[in-house]
Amino acid sequence: MTVREIPESDHLAFLRAQASASFLQTPAWGRVKSEWRRESLGWFDGDRLVGAGLVLYRQLPKVRRYLAYLPEGPVIDWAADDLASWLAPMTAHLKRRGAFGVRMGPPVVLRRWSAAQVKEGIADPTVRRLDDIVPLERDGTGARVVSQLDQLGWRQQVAEGGFAAGQPQYVFQVPLVEADGAPRSEESVLAGMNQLWRRNIKKAAKAGVEVTTVAAGAPAREGSPLTALEAFHALYVHTAQRDHFTPRPLAYFRTMAEALESEDPDRFRLHLAHHEGDLVAATIAIRVGTHAWYSYGASSTDKREVRGSNAVQWAMIRDALAAGATVYDLRGITDTLDAEDSHVGLIQFKVGTGGQAVEYAGEWDLPLNRPLYAAFDLYMKRRG
Repeated sequence: MTVREIPESDHLAFLRAQASASFLQTPAWGRVKSEWRRESLGWFDGDRLVGAGLVLYRQLPKVRRYLAYLPEGPVIDWAADDLASWLAPMTAHLKRRGAFGVRMGPPVVLRRWSAAQVKEGIADPTVRRLDDIVPLERDGTGARVVSQLDQLGWRQQVAEGGFAAGQPQYVFQVPLVEADGAPRSEESVLAGMNQLWRRNIKKAAKAGVEVTTVAAGAPAREGSPLTALEAFHALYVHTAQRDHFTPRPLAYFRTMAEALESEDPDRFRLHLAHHEGDLVAATIAIRVGTHAWYSYGASSTDKREVRGSNAVQWAMIRDALAAGATVYDLRGITDTLDAEDSHVGLIQFKVGTGGQAVEYAGEWDLPLNRPLYAAFDLYMKRRG
């Protein structure tokens, strides 16, 4: 196996031949993260391209040394018995590029828990975390990946008490196919939701909430001076002020929309929920192949009773079903089931969709220059 830089066109063609891959591994995502240097890597078996990865390089201050980061990647055969044959040429290449360390997120599942299990766990005072519940399913491939990475000297990055600094290890997903792989119907997905979600979706429809799917540069609605993206961002900033988080600037979303749409017109979609002319909820959805993600969301403080957030989520799920997606991914949760923990509200909202809590292998580091990596590790721990 050999590894070398490949053109973005080859990288994208490889991803298009796969059932799916994380949107964080697309060439377009490298253009979104403009503060990082990017490189498309290819794995070759002879002359045949058999794997690909997006590498983001972050430079250390004052020295030409980099952290090489492959978020939710690379896209290789993680079921291989000999992962060293895939990873060793990658790390050798990155070291030649000046990397002092490598961070990656193997896109392999370790465990799954059903919505019913999560709900029962939250109600049980003796249960504090997902770890306290016997999972619905354990994935053998994921377990083998973790075991091999341990043996190869990679270090798992553990998030304590909340979200990790990088990509989430725990997510909540709604399967859009049955156990035999047949597509689920809208009725089946609705039936899997809890009563409150179904009631809120009906309430939104009865109240006259209208959800439209629009391109980022399209008018937000007839006669509006704002584009859809500007309207989303104004509501997102409002949400950030209400919920006390720091919003990303409009320019970030413009770059994201342009980069992802240029790669595939169906990659990036805005969903806007209006009620009597007022924007009450807005979301960004991303899809790569058969995997659809809920990426960003915003909602108004007024008119919460019309349930625009439920309406827009249901619209995104229907859109994903129509596109042939096999999973609708609501992204990160923490592993807490402690009713007193501030993070539990997020999982309670998502569990109403009737999906599954999913644990991935998480992010792993390999130091290539131990003194520089130790300094970087200390800096990250102090930053918290």
